[in-house]
Amino acid sequence: QVQLVESGGGLVQPGRSLRLSCAASGLIVIRTTMAWYRQAPGKQRDLVAAITPGGNTNYADSVKGRFTISRDNAKSTMYLQMDSLKPEDTAVYYCNARLSDFRTYWGRGTQVTVSS
Repeated sequence: QVQLVESGGGLVQPGRSLRLSCAASGLIVIRTTMAWYRQAPGKQRDLVAAITPGGNTNYADSVKGRFTISRDNAKSTMYLQMDSLKPEDTAVYYCNARLSDFRTYWGRGTQVTVSS
């Protein structure tokens, strides 16, 4: 059974950094398209960054140059390094995994709050 557990969220000042982790079980990270989404209050859930089995990455325009998605297959974990955080990055961040048969799984989310 696939399980995704996010961690690393918290309260941080603008301009600072956070690293989110998504611990995955029941799948092979490097064979799975994995992604980070975020949802701010009253808004839809949007894609932040994704990484394919081949290692290709893509980012939302709003985070390009500030966020970096990566994975460690030995630890079965995906990461999101978030630098130069802005108040508008405040949201619940969700881990997403899409298997080769298109079954999709979500974590429960981790709150990121950027505020002075």
